[in-house]
Amino acid sequence: MTPFTESVIRIIKSIPTGKVMTYGQIAKLAGNSRGARQVVHILHSMSEKYELPWHRVINSKGEISIKDEASRFEQITLLLNEGIEFDLYERIDLEVYQYHPPSNFLFK
Repeated sequence: MTPFTESVIRIIKSIPTGKVMTYGQIAKLAGNSRGARQVVHILHSMSEKYELPWHRVINSKGEISIKDEASRFEQITLLLNEGIEFDLYERIDLEVYQYHPPSNFLFK
């Protein structure tokens, strides 16, 4: 496993209940500011094995990126159950719900 992948897994596991992070935010913290698509791949291929809270990762617009209707509904439901609210356009207010780890929290 690459150091980037290890960092991404650690970051995703650190997202607390009721908070979200974006793909790009995770990639940047893991050391590759252009690695958002890699984060998507890691989530897709490793969420089950590493018990990642995949539902807490969204896009930079505060939207759910999953197109599959059943998976999209599952993600919305899991986030609602954690107290995260959506607006009328199914967006999450990142000002309210985005997780910003403490600066001394090392991911690399």
